[in-house]
Amino acid sequence: MSTDEIKIEKKALAKEYKELLKISYQSLNKDDKKLIRKAFDYAVEAHQFQKRKSGEAYIFHPISVAKIVASEIGLDAISIASALIHDVVEDNSDQSIERIKKEFGTNISKIVDGLTKIGKLNSKGYTDVSIQAENYRKMLLTLNEDIRVIIIKIADRLHNMQTLSSMPYEKQVQKASETLYIYAPLAHRIGLYNIKTELEDLGLKYTNSDVYENISKKLLESRKDQEEYIKKFNSIIISTLTKERLKYTIKGRTKSIFSINNKMIKQGISFDEVYDKFAVRIIYKSKPEKEKFIAWKIYSIVTDHFTPNPTRLRDWISAPKSTGYEALHITVVGPKSKWVEVQIRSERMDEIAEKGYAAHYKYKQNENNDTNDNLDTWINKLQEALENPETNAVDFVEQFKLNLYAKEIFVFTPTGDLKSLPKGATPLDFAFAIHTEIGLKTRGAKVNGKLVPLNRVLSSGDRIEILTSDKIKPSSNWLDYATTARAKSKIKSTLNEEKKILSEEGKEILRRKLRHLKIKFNDSIILDLQKYFKLTTSQDLFYRVGINTIDNEKLKKFISSRSNKFLSFLKKRISRNKKIKINDNDQNEITSKFDSLVFGNDEEKLDYKSASCCNPIAGDKVFGFVTINDGIKIHKKNCPNSVSLQSNYDYRIIKAKWIDSSQEEFTVKIELIGIDKMGLVNNITKVISENMNINMKRLNFETDSGTFKGDILMSVKTNLEATKLIKKLKVLNGIEKIKRT
Repeated sequence: MSTDEIKIEKKALAKEYKELLKISYQSLNKDDKKLIRKAFDYAVEAHQFQKRKSGEAYIFHPISVAKIVASEIGLDAISIASALIHDVVEDNSDQSIERIKKEFGTNISKIVDGLTKIGKLNSKGYTDVSIQAENYRKMLLTLNEDIRVIIIKIADRLHNMQTLSSMPYEKQVQKASETLYIYAPLAHRIGLYNIKTELEDLGLKYTNSDVYENISKKLLESRKDQEEYIKKFNSIIISTLTKERLKYTIKGRTKSIFSINNKMIKQGISFDEVYDKFAVRIIYKSKPEKEKFIAWKIYSIVTDHFTPNPTRLRDWISAPKSTGYEALHITVVGPKSKWVEVQIRSERMDEIAEKGYAAHYKYKQNENNDTNDNLDTWINKLQEALENPETNAVDFVEQFKLNLYAKEIFVFTPTGDLKSLPKGATPLDFAFAIHTEIGLKTRGAKVNGKLVPLNRVLSSGDRIEILTSDKIKPSSNWLDYATTARAKSKIKSTLNEEKKILSEEGKEILRRKLRHLKIKFNDSIILDLQKYFKLTTSQDLFYRVGINTIDNEKLKKFISSRSNKFLSFLKKRISRNKKIKINDNDQNEITSKFDSLVFGNDEEKLDYKSASCCNPIAGDKVFGFVTINDGIKIHKKNCPNSVSLQSNYDYRIIKAKWIDSSQEEFTVKIELIGIDKMGLVNNITKVISENMNINMKRLNFETDSGTFKGDILMSVKTNLEATKLIKKLKVLNGIEKIKRT
């Protein structure tokens, strides 16, 4: 590096340091500034010779993370200092946690140690599960130590996502999928809504760039109209709000690209049909004791001018979300008969919504009363799930994620206490939420005084009474009845204890049966049995023998299959030799006729199956996934399972692309909804059979009071044909909605 370049970099670093202190959300005293300066200098020295993939000096990454921690999340000086040196130990062999502890004390060394551990993983012993999922498990376990570890890690991920363009394509997809799978939900659950939104949008940008660019462009085109609409909406209520001598500000908020896309997919609608693309936010000044009164006063003013939708009232002031979020949300019919969501919240509520954890504790310290700490309550609940070491990493992460994004309902105990549960929760979830012992002894439940099944979905306002018995034990059916991570974790733990006992018995039974069949009991035969019965572990095998699911008849069939292995091997050799003898012209003919996908960087032709979860067809953007027992399966890039697979099992993902599908046909299902009209079905079939020359396999229509629902099953050669058909059908008079499923 030249002298001029060194001067420029030093100048840039000095500017970054001053900005870091300036944008800090917390007020910093002399000791805080001294600590941050020390950490800053320490990080600069440790990273002085390192560069990022983009070519930028590495030191600017920890500084950017510290700025996010200081400003957007609003943490204290200890957190800012920890963010500055969070990569020092991982990236430098001469650094150690002991040295950090000596230089910066116990608190910072613990946080840096937690962050360093997240970045490292010994894969030994995790051959049957995703290594990345085990990494997530370790990260989530740090919640028990210091939540600041997770928050700084989220900030670290945010900056990595902001600078992801310099990474290779495969790394972009893997990091983006991982972000959507674990980091965005975590940010949401901690209450970092702005960061959650940015992570989701960036995740979509790199997992489905076409969709991201399309929605982004449309939002940009409609921004001027939206701004004018919000001005018109505001002008109607401003005079009344001012007349009531309220101190307030009104902001417009555009829905995130990720949220708009989700709504389009879930509801099968176009961009123009998403009615709540923007919202109005009214933020008012108030003393704590008058917050609720003023919120409802503003609600009254808004609904005096605009008609509210009674089904869209959300009162999170009387019953805050478990993340600590408080606000009053209403949806009203605004100018030009458009639906508009109005969010009403005080400055305190707004600050907690923006900063989450930091603002929550800032305000808690200023309160004299003993306020229940929602975040601590949440962390305590998570410990139940975190304590179960026997759950494999993938199941663990899935259980943990079950409640991260769940909407909440509020139910009552028989004594009138209010309890928060995720939407979709059952009486069994409620029982485990009260106490583990009550959950394990549940024999029945009453909802609003009536006996109900344990899988009954609860609603807000329900009063639940749990009936217990000491003679009751959890059954495997309970896993289908429960929805919360806590309940599932406890049920699994209890079932596993019983499974262990039955497995030990099954092992001895299998040993005796194999001896009787004159087969030696060893690791090799156990592995062969696992593969034959498609079981993941030896315990699963022994358990099934113990409960007699694998009986003598099935074992004899296994032995018979083993004796035929040599014959199968010879057949494969003969088949392989035959393929070699085919001349080049014949081989090309076979390729053009049957091969439509190629895999990997070398574009190999491999056997594959289509995944039933997304039913990909030629032309769809796809990827290959190497399964354990079923070879390669291809999934669409926007498959519901795509994010989970690419995040947890990135080492089993292979690139795939279509090269020739002219001879192959795919089955496609299209769903239609509309107004029932004479001759409509005839018009639909005419478009399909005559204009498009597509083979229709099945046509099913149902009418009800002037409307119809229908689905068409047909064969196409590419997704282009399906897309063209949908466009042609859309313009038919009477069809309201149409989508491919």
